[in-house]
Amino acid sequence: MTDTYTQLVSQGLGRDVAKRLGLPQPVVLRRHQPGAPLVTGPVLVSGDSAGANDLATTMLGWGLDVRRNALPKEKLGAIVLVLDTVQHPEDLSKPVLTAGASLRDLSPNGRVITISRTSQSARNPASAAARQGIDGLLRSLAKELRAGATANGILLDEHLDEHLATTSPSALGALRFFLSGRSAYVDGQFLTVRSTSGSLPIDADRPLAGKVAVVTGAARGIGAAIARTLHRDGAKVVAVDIPAAGDHLAAVANEVRGTALQLDISRDDAGHRIIEHAVERHGRLDIVVHNAGITRDRLLANMDEGRWQSVIAVNIAAQLRINEALLASEHFKDSPRIVSVASTTGIAGNRGQTNYGASKGGVIGMVRSTAALMEPFGGTINAVAPGFIETEMTAKMPFAIREAARRLNSLKQGGQPQDVAEAIAFLASDASGGISGEVLRVCGQQLVGA
Repeated sequence: MTDTYTQLVSQGLGRDVAKRLGLPQPVVLRRHQPGAPLVTGPVLVSGDSAGANDLATTMLGWGLDVRRNALPKEKLGAIVLVLDTVQHPEDLSKPVLTAGASLRDLSPNGRVITISRTSQSARNPASAAARQGIDGLLRSLAKELRAGATANGILLDEHLDEHLATTSPSALGALRFFLSGRSAYVDGQFLTVRSTSGSLPIDADRPLAGKVAVVTGAARGIGAAIARTLHRDGAKVVAVDIPAAGDHLAAVANEVRGTALQLDISRDDAGHRIIEHAVERHGRLDIVVHNAGITRDRLLANMDEGRWQSVIAVNIAAQLRINEALLASEHFKDSPRIVSVASTTGIAGNRGQTNYGASKGGVIGMVRSTAALMEPFGGTINAVAPGFIETEMTAKMPFAIREAARRLNSLKQGGQPQDVAEAIAFLASDASGGISGEVLRVCGQQLVGA
Protein backbone atom coordinates (compact mmCIF):
# COMPACT_ATOMS: atom_id res chain seq x y z
CA MET A 1 0.00 0.00 0.00
CA THR A 2 1.34 3.45 -0.91
CA ASP A 3 2.15 5.83 1.94
CA THR A 4 0.97 9.05 0.29
CA TYR A 5 2.06 11.20 3.22
CA THR A 6 5.69 10.03 2.99
CA GLN A 7 5.73 10.70 -0.75
CA LEU A 8 4.28 14.17 -0.17
CA VAL A 9 6.63 15.40 2.59
CA SER A 10 9.85 13.84 1.30
CA GLN A 11 10.51 16.61 -1.18
CA GLY A 12 9.87 20.22 -2.19
CA LEU A 13 6.98 22.23 -0.80
CA GLY A 14 5.56 19.32 1.16
CA ARG A 15 8.83 18.92 3.06
CA ASP A 16 8.96 22.64 3.87
CA VAL A 17 5.37 22.70 5.13
CA ALA A 18 5.90 19.62 7.32
CA LYS A 19 9.01 21.20 8.82
CA ARG A 20 7.26 24.49 9.61
CA LEU A 21 4.31 22.71 11.22
CA GLY A 22 6.47 20.28 13.19
CA LEU A 23 4.93 17.25 11.48
CA PRO A 24 6.75 13.92 11.03
CA GLN A 25 9.21 14.06 8.13
CA PRO A 26 9.77 10.55 6.79
CA VAL A 27 11.89 10.19 3.67
CA VAL A 28 11.88 7.59 0.91
CA LEU A 29 14.29 4.92 2.14
CA ARG A 30 17.28 3.61 0.20
CA ARG A 31 16.36 0.02 -0.56
CA HIS A 32 18.43 -2.65 -2.27
CA GLN A 33 18.66 -2.79 -6.03
CA PRO A 34 20.83 -5.43 -7.74
CA GLY A 35 24.08 -3.87 -8.88
CA ALA A 36 23.68 -0.82 -6.63
CA PRO A 37 26.69 0.27 -4.55
CA LEU A 38 26.90 -1.15 -1.03
CA VAL A 39 26.87 2.35 0.43
CA THR A 40 26.70 5.79 -1.15
CA GLY A 41 29.65 7.95 -0.14
CA PRO A 42 32.82 7.57 1.92
CA VAL A 43 32.85 5.35 5.01
CA LEU A 44 34.49 6.62 8.19
CA VAL A 45 35.99 3.79 10.27
CA SER A 46 36.44 5.25 13.74
CA GLY A 47 38.52 3.54 16.43
CA ASP A 48 42.19 2.99 17.17
CA SER A 49 42.26 -0.76 17.88
CA ALA A 50 43.91 -3.41 15.73
CA GLY A 51 40.38 -4.60 14.94
CA ALA A 52 39.53 -1.19 13.50
CA ASN A 53 42.65 -1.22 11.34
CA ASP A 54 41.92 -4.73 10.07
CA LEU A 55 38.33 -3.82 9.30
CA ALA A 56 39.34 -0.69 7.39
CA THR A 57 41.78 -2.72 5.29
CA THR A 58 39.09 -5.31 4.52
CA MET A 59 36.59 -2.65 3.49
CA LEU A 60 39.15 -1.09 1.16
CA GLY A 61 39.27 -4.50 -0.51
CA TRP A 62 35.53 -4.19 -1.15
CA GLY A 63 36.20 -1.08 -3.23
CA LEU A 64 34.77 1.30 -0.63
CA ASP A 65 36.09 4.81 -0.11
CA VAL A 66 37.35 4.37 3.48
CA ARG A 67 38.38 7.19 5.80
CA ARG A 68 40.28 6.72 9.06
CA ASN A 69 39.89 10.38 9.95
CA ALA A 70 37.02 12.64 9.01
CA LEU A 71 37.60 15.43 6.52
CA PRO A 72 35.92 18.77 7.27
CA LYS A 73 32.36 18.98 5.92
CA GLU A 74 32.77 15.87 3.75
CA LYS A 75 29.46 14.04 3.34
CA LEU A 76 29.70 10.47 4.64
CA GLY A 77 27.77 7.41 3.54
CA ALA A 78 28.43 5.59 6.80
CA ILE A 79 30.25 5.72 10.12
CA VAL A 80 31.59 2.43 11.51
CA LEU A 81 32.51 2.81 15.18
CA VAL A 82 34.79 -0.02 16.33
CA LEU A 83 34.65 -0.46 20.11
CA ASP A 84 35.98 -4.00 20.39
CA THR A 85 38.58 -3.26 23.08
CA VAL A 86 36.70 -1.05 25.56
CA GLN A 87 37.22 -2.22 29.14
CA HIS A 88 35.60 0.56 31.18
CA PRO A 89 32.73 3.02 30.60
CA GLU A 90 35.29 5.83 30.63
CA ASP A 91 36.86 4.25 27.52
CA LEU A 92 33.76 5.18 25.52
CA SER A 93 34.13 8.94 25.76
CA LYS A 94 36.86 9.63 23.21
CA PRO A 95 35.80 7.29 20.36
CA VAL A 96 32.08 8.00 20.75
CA LEU A 97 32.43 11.78 20.89
CA THR A 98 34.89 11.72 17.98
CA ALA A 99 32.38 9.80 15.86
CA GLY A 100 29.60 12.05 17.11
CA ALA A 101 31.37 15.09 15.72
CA SER A 102 30.89 13.63 12.22
CA LEU A 103 27.16 12.90 12.54
CA ARG A 104 26.18 16.22 10.96
CA ASP A 105 28.09 15.14 7.88
CA LEU A 106 26.13 11.88 7.55
CA SER A 107 24.25 11.75 4.23
CA PRO A 108 20.51 11.07 4.01
CA ASN A 109 19.90 7.31 4.31
CA GLY A 110 23.37 7.01 5.86
CA ARG A 111 24.44 4.29 8.25
CA VAL A 112 26.02 4.21 11.71
CA ILE A 113 27.27 0.80 12.83
CA THR A 114 28.97 -0.14 16.08
CA ILE A 115 31.14 -3.22 16.48
CA SER A 116 31.71 -4.36 20.05
CA ARG A 117 31.65 -7.43 22.29
CA THR A 118 28.82 -8.95 24.31
CA SER A 119 28.48 -7.93 27.93
CA GLN A 120 27.78 -11.56 28.86
CA SER A 121 31.30 -12.56 27.87
CA ALA A 122 32.98 -9.77 29.87
CA ARG A 123 35.53 -10.81 32.47
CA ASN A 124 34.71 -8.14 35.07
CA PRO A 125 31.95 -5.66 36.03
CA ALA A 126 33.66 -2.63 34.47
CA SER A 127 34.01 -4.34 31.11
CA ALA A 128 30.42 -5.58 31.26
CA ALA A 129 29.24 -2.05 32.08
CA ALA A 130 31.11 -0.57 29.12
CA ARG A 131 29.79 -3.18 26.70
CA GLN A 132 26.19 -2.89 27.88
CA GLY A 133 26.54 0.87 27.73
CA ILE A 134 27.05 0.56 23.98
CA ASP A 135 23.60 -1.01 23.77
CA GLY A 136 22.00 2.03 25.38
CA LEU A 137 23.97 4.58 23.39
CA LEU A 138 23.32 2.87 20.03
CA ARG A 139 19.56 2.57 20.57
CA SER A 140 19.44 6.20 21.73
CA LEU A 141 21.48 7.39 18.75
CA ALA A 142 19.14 5.59 16.37
CA LYS A 143 16.31 7.77 17.70
CA GLU A 144 18.35 10.92 17.04
CA LEU A 145 19.19 10.26 13.38
CA ARG A 146 17.12 11.82 10.63
CA ALA A 147 16.57 11.64 6.86
CA GLY A 148 16.32 7.85 6.71
CA ALA A 149 19.67 7.23 8.42
CA THR A 150 19.86 4.17 10.70
CA ALA A 151 22.08 2.92 13.50
CA ASN A 152 22.67 -0.76 14.23
CA GLY A 153 25.25 -2.83 16.07
CA ILE A 154 27.28 -6.00 15.68
CA LEU A 155 28.20 -7.93 18.83
CA LEU A 156 31.10 -10.40 18.95
CA ASP A 157 30.49 -13.19 21.46
CA GLU A 158 33.72 -14.28 23.12
CA HIS A 159 34.30 -17.87 24.18
CA LEU A 160 37.10 -19.30 26.26
CA ASP A 161 38.40 -21.18 23.23
CA GLU A 162 37.61 -18.70 20.47
CA HIS A 163 38.33 -14.98 20.12
CA LEU A 164 36.17 -13.50 17.37
CA ALA A 165 37.85 -10.87 15.26
CA THR A 166 36.13 -7.86 13.72
CA THR A 167 36.84 -9.51 10.36
CA SER A 168 35.30 -12.91 11.15
CA PRO A 169 33.07 -14.02 8.25
CA SER A 170 29.67 -13.36 9.81
CA ALA A 171 30.80 -10.06 11.34
CA LEU A 172 31.65 -8.96 7.80
CA GLY A 173 28.38 -10.42 6.53
CA ALA A 174 26.39 -8.47 9.13
CA LEU A 175 28.39 -5.33 8.32
CA ARG A 176 27.57 -5.60 4.62
CA PHE A 177 23.90 -6.18 5.45
CA PHE A 178 23.70 -3.13 7.73
CA LEU A 179 25.59 -0.91 5.27
CA SER A 180 23.39 -1.91 2.35
CA GLY A 181 19.87 -1.00 1.28
CA ARG A 182 18.80 -4.47 2.41
CA SER A 183 18.56 -3.13 5.98
CA ALA A 184 16.51 -0.03 5.13
CA TYR A 185 13.86 -0.69 7.81
CA VAL A 186 16.17 -2.21 10.44
CA ASP A 187 17.06 0.42 13.01
CA GLY A 188 18.36 0.39 16.59
CA GLN A 189 19.06 -3.35 16.46
CA PHE A 190 21.96 -5.70 17.24
CA LEU A 191 23.10 -8.98 15.70
CA THR A 192 25.35 -11.26 17.74
CA VAL A 193 28.06 -13.26 15.97
CA ARG A 194 28.74 -16.43 17.94
CA SER A 195 31.28 -18.34 15.85
CA THR A 196 33.77 -18.11 13.01
CA SER A 197 31.42 -20.07 10.73
CA GLY A 198 30.12 -18.58 7.51
CA SER A 199 31.55 -17.14 4.33
CA LEU A 200 30.92 -14.15 2.09
CA PRO A 201 29.41 -14.99 -1.30
CA ILE A 202 31.48 -14.93 -4.47
CA ASP A 203 28.62 -13.16 -6.25
CA ALA A 204 27.16 -10.51 -3.93
CA ASP A 205 24.00 -10.25 -6.07
CA ARG A 206 23.33 -14.01 -5.96
CA PRO A 207 24.32 -15.15 -2.46
CA LEU A 208 21.85 -18.05 -2.51
CA ALA A 209 22.88 -19.53 -5.85
CA GLY A 210 22.51 -23.32 -5.83
CA LYS A 211 20.29 -23.38 -2.72
CA VAL A 212 16.77 -24.79 -2.47
CA ALA A 213 14.43 -22.83 -0.21
CA VAL A 214 10.93 -23.58 1.11
CA VAL A 215 8.68 -20.64 1.99
CA THR A 216 5.40 -21.28 3.80
CA GLY A 217 2.49 -18.87 3.44
CA ALA A 218 3.95 -17.84 0.08
CA ALA A 219 0.77 -17.01 -1.84
CA ARG A 220 0.46 -13.37 -0.79
CA GLY A 221 1.99 -10.43 1.03
CA ILE A 222 5.18 -10.95 2.95
CA GLY A 223 5.41 -14.62 1.93
CA ALA A 224 5.28 -13.75 -1.77
CA ALA A 225 7.92 -11.05 -1.23
CA ILE A 226 10.16 -13.59 0.51
CA ALA A 227 9.80 -16.03 -2.40
CA ARG A 228 10.66 -13.29 -4.92
CA THR A 229 13.68 -12.11 -2.93
CA LEU A 230 15.13 -15.59 -2.41
CA HIS A 231 14.69 -16.24 -6.13
CA ARG A 232 16.37 -12.93 -7.00
CA ASP A 233 19.29 -13.98 -4.79
CA GLY A 234 19.69 -17.24 -6.70
CA ALA A 235 17.66 -19.83 -4.78
CA LYS A 236 15.26 -22.34 -6.26
CA VAL A 237 11.99 -21.78 -4.36
CA VAL A 238 9.28 -24.16 -3.20
CA ALA A 239 6.22 -22.00 -2.48
CA VAL A 240 3.86 -23.52 0.11
CA ASP A 241 0.35 -22.45 1.07
CA ILE A 242 -3.10 -23.86 1.79
CA PRO A 243 -5.17 -25.34 -1.08
CA ALA A 244 -7.64 -22.45 -0.87
CA ALA A 245 -4.85 -20.11 -2.00
CA GLY A 246 -3.97 -22.37 -4.92
CA ASP A 247 -4.38 -19.85 -7.74
CA HIS A 248 -2.31 -17.16 -6.01
CA LEU A 249 0.25 -19.76 -5.00
CA ALA A 250 0.65 -21.02 -8.56
CA ALA A 251 1.10 -17.46 -9.80
CA VAL A 252 3.90 -16.80 -7.31
CA ALA A 253 5.59 -20.13 -8.04
CA ASN A 254 5.48 -19.44 -11.77
CA GLU A 255 6.82 -15.92 -11.28
CA VAL A 256 9.87 -17.20 -9.37
CA ARG A 257 10.29 -20.23 -11.63
CA GLY A 258 9.87 -22.54 -8.66
CA THR A 259 7.33 -25.14 -7.66
CA ALA A 260 4.11 -24.93 -5.68
CA LEU A 261 3.07 -27.22 -2.85
CA GLN A 262 -0.53 -26.94 -1.65
CA LEU A 263 -0.38 -27.99 1.98
CA ASP A 264 -1.98 -27.26 5.33
CA ILE A 265 1.14 -26.91 7.48
CA SER A 266 -0.81 -27.86 10.62
CA ARG A 267 -1.07 -31.44 9.33
CA ASP A 268 0.99 -33.96 11.29
CA ASP A 269 2.88 -35.03 8.16
CA ALA A 270 3.57 -31.51 6.84
CA GLY A 271 7.30 -31.69 7.55
CA HIS A 272 7.71 -34.96 5.69
CA ARG A 273 5.63 -33.66 2.75
CA ILE A 274 7.86 -30.57 2.49
CA ILE A 275 11.07 -32.60 2.55
CA GLU A 276 9.78 -35.11 0.00
CA HIS A 277 8.65 -32.39 -2.41
CA ALA A 278 11.90 -30.45 -2.22
CA VAL A 279 14.12 -33.52 -2.68
CA GLU A 280 11.99 -35.11 -5.42
CA ARG A 281 11.61 -31.91 -7.43
CA HIS A 282 14.93 -30.18 -6.75
CA GLY A 283 17.30 -32.78 -5.33
CA ARG A 284 18.01 -31.08 -2.00
CA LEU A 285 16.72 -28.81 0.78
CA ASP A 286 18.85 -26.03 2.26
CA ILE A 287 16.53 -23.32 3.63
CA VAL A 288 13.13 -23.36 5.32
CA VAL A 289 11.32 -20.08 5.97
CA HIS A 290 8.41 -20.38 8.41
CA ASN A 291 6.28 -17.46 7.29
CA ALA A 292 2.73 -18.86 7.42
CA GLY A 293 0.63 -17.36 10.18
CA ILE A 294 -2.90 -16.28 11.05
CA THR A 295 -4.61 -13.82 13.40
CA ARG A 296 -7.86 -14.32 15.29
CA ASP A 297 -7.95 -11.19 17.42
CA ARG A 298 -10.15 -10.73 20.49
CA LEU A 299 -9.67 -9.34 23.97
CA LEU A 300 -8.82 -12.22 26.27
CA ALA A 301 -12.08 -11.73 28.19
CA ASN A 302 -13.91 -12.50 24.92
CA MET A 303 -11.52 -15.15 23.59
CA ASP A 304 -12.98 -18.56 22.72
CA GLU A 305 -11.11 -21.84 22.48
CA GLY A 306 -11.38 -22.03 18.70
CA ARG A 307 -9.68 -18.68 18.13
CA TRP A 308 -6.96 -19.45 20.63
CA GLN A 309 -6.19 -22.97 19.43
CA SER A 310 -6.19 -22.15 15.70
CA VAL A 311 -3.57 -19.41 16.14
CA ILE A 312 -1.34 -21.61 18.30
CA ALA A 313 -1.73 -24.53 15.88
CA VAL A 314 -0.65 -22.60 12.77
CA ASN A 315 1.79 -20.06 14.18
CA ILE A 316 3.94 -22.21 16.47
CA ALA A 317 2.83 -25.84 16.87
CA ALA A 318 3.18 -26.43 13.11
CA GLN A 319 6.69 -24.96 13.10
CA LEU A 320 7.72 -27.21 15.98
CA ARG A 321 6.50 -30.34 14.20
CA ILE A 322 8.09 -29.35 10.88
CA ASN A 323 11.40 -28.62 12.61
CA GLU A 324 11.33 -32.05 14.28
CA ALA A 325 11.04 -33.63 10.83
CA LEU A 326 13.81 -31.42 9.43
CA LEU A 327 16.21 -32.22 12.28
CA ALA A 328 15.57 -35.94 11.83
CA SER A 329 16.07 -35.88 8.05
CA GLU A 330 19.31 -36.85 6.32
CA HIS A 331 18.40 -34.32 3.62
CA PHE A 332 18.75 -31.36 5.98
CA LYS A 333 22.29 -31.74 7.26
CA ASP A 334 24.48 -29.63 4.93
CA SER A 335 24.74 -26.30 6.80
CA PRO A 336 20.96 -25.75 6.59
CA ARG A 337 19.11 -22.58 7.52
CA ILE A 338 15.77 -22.09 9.25
CA VAL A 339 14.29 -18.59 9.47
CA SER A 340 11.01 -17.99 11.30
CA VAL A 341 8.78 -14.93 11.09
CA ALA A 342 7.99 -13.76 14.61
CA SER A 343 6.49 -10.34 15.43
CA THR A 344 7.09 -7.35 17.64
CA THR A 345 3.79 -8.39 19.25
CA GLY A 346 5.65 -11.42 20.63
CA ILE A 347 8.15 -9.02 22.23
CA ALA A 348 6.15 -5.98 23.35
CA GLY A 349 2.58 -7.28 23.21
CA ASN A 350 -0.48 -5.73 21.54
CA ARG A 351 -4.00 -5.17 22.77
CA GLY A 352 -6.44 -7.82 21.59
CA GLN A 353 -3.70 -10.22 20.51
CA THR A 354 -2.97 -12.43 23.51
CA ASN A 355 -3.22 -15.56 21.35
CA TYR A 356 -1.06 -14.06 18.59
CA GLY A 357 1.44 -12.68 21.11
CA ALA A 358 1.71 -16.09 22.79
CA SER A 359 2.32 -17.78 19.44
CA LYS A 360 4.95 -15.28 18.28
CA GLY A 361 6.65 -15.24 21.67
CA GLY A 362 6.68 -19.01 21.30
CA VAL A 363 8.48 -18.68 17.98
CA ILE A 364 11.22 -16.64 19.67
CA GLY A 365 11.64 -19.21 22.43
CA MET A 366 11.72 -22.04 19.89
CA VAL A 367 14.41 -20.31 17.84
CA ARG A 368 16.67 -19.70 20.82
CA SER A 369 16.37 -23.30 22.01
CA THR A 370 16.71 -24.93 18.59
CA ALA A 371 19.99 -23.12 17.81
CA ALA A 372 21.97 -25.67 19.84
CA LEU A 373 20.30 -28.53 17.93
CA MET A 374 21.36 -27.06 14.59
CA GLU A 375 24.98 -26.53 15.59
CA PRO A 376 26.35 -30.11 15.16
CA PHE A 377 25.81 -30.01 11.38
CA GLY A 378 26.66 -26.36 10.78
CA GLY A 379 23.05 -25.20 10.69
CA THR A 380 21.49 -22.01 11.99
CA ILE A 381 18.04 -20.87 13.02
CA ASN A 382 16.98 -17.27 13.49
CA ALA A 383 13.82 -15.19 13.57
CA VAL A 384 12.76 -11.91 12.03
CA ALA A 385 10.22 -9.84 13.98
CA PRO A 386 8.35 -7.37 11.75
CA GLY A 387 6.69 -4.26 13.10
CA PHE A 388 4.13 -2.29 11.06
CA ILE A 389 4.45 -3.55 7.48
CA GLU A 390 2.33 -2.24 4.59
CA THR A 391 0.22 -5.24 3.57
CA GLU A 392 -3.37 -5.98 2.54
CA MET A 393 -4.12 -6.62 6.22
CA THR A 394 -2.80 -3.27 7.49
CA ALA A 395 -4.53 -1.48 4.60
CA LYS A 396 -7.86 -2.52 6.17
CA MET A 397 -7.08 -0.80 9.47
CA PRO A 398 -9.02 2.39 10.32
CA PHE A 399 -7.26 5.42 8.85
CA ALA A 400 -6.30 7.12 12.14
CA ILE A 401 -4.95 3.92 13.69
CA ARG A 402 -3.01 3.09 10.53
CA GLU A 403 -1.43 6.55 10.38
CA ALA A 404 -0.45 6.43 14.05
CA ALA A 405 1.11 2.99 13.61
CA ARG A 406 3.11 4.22 10.63
CA ARG A 407 4.64 7.16 12.51
CA LEU A 408 5.43 5.44 15.84
CA ASN A 409 8.96 4.45 14.91
CA SER A 410 12.24 6.24 14.38
CA LEU A 411 11.85 6.22 10.58
CA LYS A 412 8.32 7.64 10.81
CA GLN A 413 6.83 5.23 8.26
CA GLY A 414 5.65 1.69 7.73
CA GLY A 415 7.92 -0.96 6.30
CA GLN A 416 7.48 -2.85 3.05
CA PRO A 417 7.19 -6.65 2.66
CA GLN A 418 10.54 -6.44 0.86
CA ASP A 419 12.16 -5.20 4.07
CA VAL A 420 11.20 -8.38 5.91
CA ALA A 421 12.27 -10.48 2.93
CA GLU A 422 15.71 -8.84 2.76
CA ALA A 423 16.43 -9.65 6.41
CA ILE A 424 15.32 -13.23 5.88
CA ALA A 425 17.48 -13.58 2.76
CA PHE A 426 20.54 -12.44 4.73
CA LEU A 427 19.86 -14.86 7.59
CA ALA A 428 19.37 -17.65 5.04
CA SER A 429 22.76 -17.00 3.43
CA ASP A 430 26.22 -18.42 4.14
CA ALA A 431 27.28 -14.92 5.25
CA SER A 432 25.25 -15.43 8.44
CA GLY A 433 26.73 -18.83 9.30
CA GLY A 434 28.07 -17.57 12.64
CA ILE A 435 24.72 -16.06 13.67
CA SER A 436 22.15 -18.37 15.30
CA GLY A 437 19.40 -18.09 17.88
CA GLU A 438 18.91 -14.39 17.08
CA VAL A 439 15.74 -12.33 16.73
CA LEU A 440 16.15 -9.40 14.35
CA ARG A 441 13.43 -6.77 14.53
CA VAL A 442 12.41 -5.17 11.23
CA CYS A 443 10.35 -2.35 12.63
CA GLY A 444 12.09 0.97 11.97
CA GLN A 445 12.86 1.04 15.71
CA GLN A 446 9.31 0.90 16.95
CA LEU A 447 8.90 3.45 19.75
CA VAL A 448 6.24 1.61 21.77
CA GLY A 449 7.13 -1.39 23.90
CA ALA A 450 10.39 -3.31 24.09
